[in-house]
Amino acid sequence: MSANKVVPLFLEVVVLISLVVTTCVSVKPSNREKCLNTIKEVNRKGPYIGLITVFPPEAGFQASPYTPICLSCRKTISGGKDKWKESNLCEMWGWNGTVNGAAATQQMVDFFDVKGVVHFGIAGNVNNSMFIGDVTIPQQFAHTALWDWLNPNATLDPSYVAHLDFKGYNVPKSWDGSNLLGRLGYNSEQFFSESWTPNIAQPLLWAQVTMHWLQLATNLEVGLISLSNGLPVIVIRGLSDIAGRQSGPNDIQIFGSLAARNTAEAVVQFIKKL
Repeated sequence: MSANKVVPLFLEVVVLISLVVTTCVSVKPSNREKCLNTIKEVNRKGPYIGLITVFPPEAGFQASPYTPICLSCRKTISGGKDKWKESNLCEMWGWNGTVNGAAATQQMVDFFDVKGVVHFGIAGNVNNSMFIGDVTIPQQFAHTALWDWLNPNATLDPSYVAHLDFKGYNVPKSWDGSNLLGRLGYNSEQFFSESWTPNIAQPLLWAQVTMHWLQLATNLEVGLISLSNGLPVIVIRGLSDIAGRQSGPNDIQIFGSLAARNTAEAVVQFIKKL
C-alpha cells in the first residue's frame, strides 16, 4: 500500500487514550459521578468496535476536539466524533508493556459497550519472506515472556511447552562444555475465561483470533483480554523494522510512519467489512 494514500475517516469515533496505569490517591465523588454519566451517554450510541493501539503514531482514527474524562482513577481522554461509514469505534492507547495493555483492554470492556476488539500497530519482523511496510494478520498469537531461568543441570518441568539450552549456542560449536547461563523453561498462560468454570484456569500458549473476522480479513489486499471476556478479536500489525538484525540506526525511525499508515489503512478496510 502506498504511504501517500489518504484514507477518509467516516466512522463515528470515541477515542480513549490511556496515558498511565497508576491509580489516583483520591477522587471527588462529584467528578466520579460526572465521569460515569459521560460514559453512560457514550454507551447510548454503542455498541462499539474496540481499537487497542500501542504508540501514538498508530492512532490513525483520532477525532477532535478531545474532552477529558476521569475513568476509574486513571488519566484518560475521551473525545470528539468523526463520521466513518456507519460503525462506532472506541479507541484506547495501551502503551508499552503487558500490564498497560491488559489494563487498557479490561478498562475498555468494563466501562464501554464493546462488541469486538481490533489490536493493531507496528511490529519488528523476523520473517525473511516479508518486507518492511507489509501488513500481517496472524491466525494465532502468543505471550512467550513466561519462562523460568534454570541451572545448567536442572530438571525440566513436564509442564514446560518448550525449553532453551544456552550450551547449544556455544562458540565454537565444537566445544561441548556446559554454559553457566543454564537453560530456560517456557510456561503457558494460566488463562481464565467467562466461557469456562469460574476460578478455574486453563493452560494456553497459542490464542486463536476469531475465525469469522480472519476470513473477512483475507479479502483485504493488504489478544488475551478480549478472549477472556468472550469478545471477537483480531490482530493487525505493520512491519516497521527487522527485529534485532538491522545495522546502524533502527529502521523504525525511517519506516515507522509507513508501517503505521499501512496498518491504519488495513484496519479501515477491515472494519468496513464488519
